[in-house]
Amino acid sequence: MAECIKVFDQLGDEVLVPHSPKTIVSLVPSQTELLFDLGLSDMIAGVTKFCVHPADARSKVIVGGTKKFNFERIHKISPDLVIGNKEENYREGIEELRKHYPVWMSDINTLKEALQMISQLGVIMQREEQTSDLIHRIKNRFSSLPAIHGKRGKALYFIWKKPYMVAAGNTFIHEMLDYAGFENVAAHLNRYPELTVDQIRALRPDHLLLSSEPYPFRTEHIHEFKDLFPETRVHIVDGEFFSWYGSRLLLAGDYFEKLTL
Repeated sequence: MAECIKVFDQLGDEVLVPHSPKTIVSLVPSQTELLFDLGLSDMIAGVTKFCVHPADARSKVIVGGTKKFNFERIHKISPDLVIGNKEENYREGIEELRKHYPVWMSDINTLKEALQMISQLGVIMQREEQTSDLIHRIKNRFSSLPAIHGKRGKALYFIWKKPYMVAAGNTFIHEMLDYAGFENVAAHLNRYPELTVDQIRALRPDHLLLSSEPYPFRTEHIHEFKDLFPETRVHIVDGEFFSWYGSRLLLAGDYFEKLTL
């Protein structure tokens, strides 16, 4: 039996993982990208269909989506480590995987927690030097963003249509909105509430930000929202920079500063 180490994931659960994991299934797109950027491509055996970065991720076995796993494919891989996330994955699927494999879960609502995740995976994967450098670079980049703090006005960030759902307080997106210079008018609400047209109008946002994911808002949706909210500016934004909490954070600062409204 391979030597194991005892670690705790971000849910506080104890996980026994191999000292040197050799076969990994990653169930979270942003964490998949992080693992590749840490030079772990050869160890990654399975990813979800939403793991699109880097392009090489698409050459791995697709083990389903983030909310519906293909257990047959995962069992065929027989990973010695599965990496998931509380919000992006579904509890029943994770509990089933835990019966068979070590499963390390992240739980991220803040930049601080994202950096903790990067650090902890660095320990597990024996990439502490690389993750320490990555964390240092992300911290430095985000420390330069207060120049735009609060200068872009009030905003609502939409993640879904029919029903309209927005990112409210206690979410990673909420914190990224703050770094990007927006005041989230849904901050007093929790997580991802559904809002009616009247409720949206009552919040009086200056900007409606239509995210490219998880709902694929496109340019044609701008006209629909402008018809409903003629006094509000409507924009399509790249959801990866507001919701991906791995190494893509290195690119988020530039995106926030250059965002044209």
